[in-house]
Amino acid sequence: MRFVLAIIAALLFSGSVFAVQPDEVLKDPALEKRAREISAGLRCLVCQNQSIDDSDAQLAKDLRLLVRERLVAGDTDAQVRDFLVQRYGEFVLLKPTFGTHTLLLWLTPALVLILGGIGAYAAMKRRPRPSAALDAEERKALEDLLRRDQDA
Repeated sequence: MRFVLAIIAALLFSGSVFAVQPDEVLKDPALEKRAREISAGLRCLVCQNQSIDDSDAQLAKDLRLLVRERLVAGDTDAQVRDFLVQRYGEFVLLKPTFGTHTLLLWLTPALVLILGGIGAYAAMKRRPRPSAALDAEERKALEDLLRRDQDA
């Protein structure tokens, strides 16, 4: 049983292995940490749903190397991100900035929830409410059904 659990755990956690190759790692641990933080927030333009830190694509490797080159050259984290946004567009960021040009992107989920709530409220208001009291005819039909079930 332990062996099966170990296999399952290995399979579950094997997806978090980074694609950064040993030859890409910087000798300075502080710069390498900064490079990892930056590349974790950059989208692989080939995979589109992975960061360049997690992607095995050649373009992701090139972007990781570019980030490291810029850091070694003395750029700040913001300068590296700005350079990549200027070169590839804001799509390269996994978390786009909040601005007037991305307002719809950021506000759409809230807008959908609000409109859904309004729609659900309107549907509940339009639905006819069943009356709790039975009239004489319905009461007689119910008694007939109950009597028939007891006789069966």
